[in-house]
Amino acid sequence: MSIRRLPDSLINRIAAGEVVERPASALKELVENAIDAGSTQIDVRLEQGGLALVEVADNGCGMSRADIGLALERHATSKLPDEAIELVTTMGFRGEALPSIASVAKLAIESREKTGDGWFRVVDHGELIHDGPAAIPPGTRVRVEELFAKVPARRKFLRTARSEYAACVDVVRRLAMARPDIGFTVEHAGRKPIAVQAGDTGPDRVAALTSRELAANSVGVDLQREDVRLTGVAGLPTYNRGVADHQFLFVNGRPVKDRLLTGAVRGAYAEMLARDRHPVVALFVDMPPEQVDVNVHPAKTEVRFREPSMIRGMIVSGLRRALDEGGFRAVQRPAESALAHWQTEPPAPDPQASIFARQTAPSAHARIQTQPYPATSADGLTSLLDGKSDYVDAAGAEDLAPLMGRAEEATEAVPEATDHPLGVARGQVAKTYIVAEAEDGLVIVDQHAAHERLVLERMRKAVEGGRVAAQALLMPEVVELDENACDRLESRLEELTGFGLELERFGPSAILVRATPAMLGSGDVRGLVTDLADELGAFDEALSLKERIDHVASTMACHGSVRAGRVLNVPEMNALLREMEVTPHSGQCNHGRPTWVKLAHVDIEKLFGRK
Repeated sequence: MSIRRLPDSLINRIAAGEVVERPASALKELVENAIDAGSTQIDVRLEQGGLALVEVADNGCGMSRADIGLALERHATSKLPDEAIELVTTMGFRGEALPSIASVAKLAIESREKTGDGWFRVVDHGELIHDGPAAIPPGTRVRVEELFAKVPARRKFLRTARSEYAACVDVVRRLAMARPDIGFTVEHAGRKPIAVQAGDTGPDRVAALTSRELAANSVGVDLQREDVRLTGVAGLPTYNRGVADHQFLFVNGRPVKDRLLTGAVRGAYAEMLARDRHPVVALFVDMPPEQVDVNVHPAKTEVRFREPSMIRGMIVSGLRRALDEGGFRAVQRPAESALAHWQTEPPAPDPQASIFARQTAPSAHARIQTQPYPATSADGLTSLLDGKSDYVDAAGAEDLAPLMGRAEEATEAVPEATDHPLGVARGQVAKTYIVAEAEDGLVIVDQHAAHERLVLERMRKAVEGGRVAAQALLMPEVVELDENACDRLESRLEELTGFGLELERFGPSAILVRATPAMLGSGDVRGLVTDLADELGAFDEALSLKERIDHVASTMACHGSVRAGRVLNVPEMNALLREMEVTPHSGQCNHGRPTWVKLAHVDIEKLFGRK
């Protein structure tokens, strides 16, 4: 069989299979071209979710008649002035997008340089059908119609117009997030789902393209290591979503989808989110171009780092540092659905019923257990850990005092709520929730969830303060692995010993386990060592062991914390509130649920019809 040279039309269609998968793929390439053209405003118009039309107009530098012709030729580009592809700083550089799109769709280009005349060219599935002058303002307008109309095998794999529209909006959202200095609009079916102005700040642009609530429920990220900088916005753990569609990662201004970066985000939020919940983050990594390879895939959504472990470590430490600085913050406002369940007007009482009968039979669900307010004890929380409490429930059903029509004078001075962010305890509801008064509203704390987080953070601090206690095995266990895995473990013996895992090389393809971390108990030693060797091979860091220790610490904290249904006295409640105020991540429990919510004064006033 002889070898023949493929025609250009077929070469372009083959390339289109990698570059143009759906309307969103074509839109991404066109918007990136507009960004590289130095535009300050990019307008996108879609019809039928991009299936019928994708149009991108910009006010960039424009193209001459000759440049339009070259732009439609394969591997012709203005973005590589020399052969140093490893130093590329533009969004595009391969010179494949326009000829690939023109080979599988009807492509129309109108463009004009600021000092030249406009020109118009139309290519229908690889065939030139029109070429002539055009009267347009400086800039470029590109229209893509009838995508895959003459390639039915590709057309049938496209999804519904709604799905394609969602993918197109996501593409523009990510690019607009990366360039707050450029204005973007998207028009579809008479609506503008995206309309942002040039000159936004980074956090403002992220909030405008995701949710306005993010600004009040996020922390800023800023970390510099040598010539690599990590910036962005990280949502509080309690501000999360059921899917990971609001995780935006950028490398040198380029939106990317990288497993390493996604895994780093998941690791940073470990033990702060439930497994089925996902954080909201927008992270920007800026680094010298020679330290990252963007020429991994024609779609340019994948990158390869020269030092991946350093980048992953930066993301984990940068996010955790930002979340630590967030302290006890949590999503403040109760859900609207929860507020709707408040009964704003009680039912009219039966006029025939005796007031004394109503006094002696109060609702058990409406009790608030309160007592005088002694000074807050600094060691009030100790009794929680010891399982001791001198508090006696004075509001039991058997000795409940009749309702009074007047207020009793407090035996001691009531603490000032203005002295503390979480206020001071005023009582306990259902033996589960602490009710506290703050300067700006009413704070309700889930005592079990809050204490669970406090215990976990104590355990973590103890781990960081020294080596983890090890428990020797009665009979050392031999784990057989391949030689490379044994080499990886042997090179990190000292570090692993610091985690309480004592290993010893036992021949060329085996590891002897003499002790395991006491926190892990008597678990699957073989599985632990095998997984650890695999993790070291993938990330060169003892991630698996750290995660196992965190998981065990979380479980122990859950069992060691004060349970729901435990009666607390006022000093114990206040001691819990004070420790929450100085403990990082205390705004959410180990499973990602909020530990406290605040009912602002305005919300209380609405409940009573004052506003």
